[in-house]
Amino acid sequence: MTQPIDDSARAAKTEGCTRREVLIRAAGGLTAAAMSSRLSAAAGSAVQVSLPSQTMADFPVSQVMTRLSTYMSEARERAVPEDVMERAKRHVLDTFAAIVSGSELEPGRAAIRFARAYGGKPVATIIGDTTLCGPIEAALVNGTMGHADETDDTLAPGPWHPGCNVVPAALALGEQFKANGVQFLRAVVLGYDVGTRVLAAIQSGIPNSHKLSYGIGAVFGSAAAGGAIAGFTPEQMRWTLSYAAQQSSGIESFPRDPDHIEKGFIFGGMGARSGVTAVLLVHAGWNAVHDIMTGPDNFIVANAPKGEVDRLVDGLGMRYEITRANIKRWTVGQPIHAPLDAIEALLAKQRIDPEMIKEVAVRYQPGSITDNSGPSDINVQHALSVMLIDKTLTFRSIHDKARMKDPAVVRLKAKVRLVPGAAGGRGAAGAPGVPLIQITMADGTQLTQDTVGPVLGTAANPMSREQLIAKSRDLMLPVLGEAQTTRLIDAVMSLEKSSNIGDLRRLLQRGSRNGAPRLSEYPFVK
Repeated sequence: MTQPIDDSARAAKTEGCTRREVLIRAAGGLTAAAMSSRLSAAAGSAVQVSLPSQTMADFPVSQVMTRLSTYMSEARERAVPEDVMERAKRHVLDTFAAIVSGSELEPGRAAIRFARAYGGKPVATIIGDTTLCGPIEAALVNGTMGHADETDDTLAPGPWHPGCNVVPAALALGEQFKANGVQFLRAVVLGYDVGTRVLAAIQSGIPNSHKLSYGIGAVFGSAAAGGAIAGFTPEQMRWTLSYAAQQSSGIESFPRDPDHIEKGFIFGGMGARSGVTAVLLVHAGWNAVHDIMTGPDNFIVANAPKGEVDRLVDGLGMRYEITRANIKRWTVGQPIHAPLDAIEALLAKQRIDPEMIKEVAVRYQPGSITDNSGPSDINVQHALSVMLIDKTLTFRSIHDKARMKDPAVVRLKAKVRLVPGAAGGRGAAGAPGVPLIQITMADGTQLTQDTVGPVLGTAANPMSREQLIAKSRDLMLPVLGEAQTTRLIDAVMSLEKSSNIGDLRRLLQRGSRNGAPRLSEYPFVK
């Protein structure tokens, strides 16, 4: 009598697969030696089809997953180079500044309203407010505020925005599990490493797929950081990755979001929430698929049939992705930075009357996500127009919604023409020899400016500690007040001395005792 055939084998038989192909499909996670042995044994029977059940014995953990999960498990106690720790502190400060300033914008206000309504157990801090929430809710709310604006950091491949999800997830679980400052920073470093490597492994499946790389990197980065905070074993890390895989989601519809609220959620809050959820499920005793990255129906193949699973561990322990992340100088989408730098350089050389401008040609990619998008901070035409009129661009000016309808801005926006080509260098594809910025004045005079070197804040031209502190101070001072802002900056830049990350709460919260402005005192964001 024949053995029962499981669903995958039955489907394979229905599709006309051979007996050998049925066995291969059912045993998709076996090593080569085990597969050979299994097939040889099966070949001895002319009638029976003995199929393996899908258990750990049938689908052993791959060498890649073993290496990755072990590395993740050891991250909490493993030292990292001093320069990496310094970069981690800078990115944590940059993220806190993004969250604090984001609490004043509409996505931040919406997030705080959610926190106040659905707070949960009072375990974790809501930044910029006095509300305490459960770790899942806090990660969602702080993550959404971290990308309420385009102030937060960026990283490729992907691309994704790691700070606005990894840091809130690590903070929420750090408070839950009482992590110290060093453990917190190491967890953040791990989050950047894992999220970026997952995206690298499926990079071939992302272009033209409508998938949201920002959401995928976010959940894996947040889950990895949270697992490190929780002190998970390699097995628990593997289960955490499996729950992260099930929650990775999002589509590239965010340029249509008029108020940046959904974008704040899918870039920051969604991944932070999902990563923390994965960690807490495993911490509660749930198990899961042992190796979601290999075997039948694995995450890599589901997202990129030509994905490269080995990229999950490429350079692991030697290349720290946080050292390749970008910190933004301008509070706008990263692709807009190079044109703004060029406009700034041009304005430094000569006076430009915006009313006398006939045309502004920008070497850019028409139809890109920042081409006349809904939110003002990811709209290249709007950002350049405000810059030319004001001679600078600030957090206040880019979020002044009234400027979107200002007749002077609207007139100038209509004169901005995007010339096909990348904004990153001279003679970009599709626009050979075309400068980055070419302004034609009413009298026919042409003013040109090409790139002025790597954009400040990128890995090729990183901000100094002093520049980053100045940026963070400008963003946080209107919300927290001068004294509290100074104390918070000092605390973050010496986090390695902290015995409990929860001690940051009093510096991250905002209350009337701080003498800080209330929400109603910011009419420019209404």
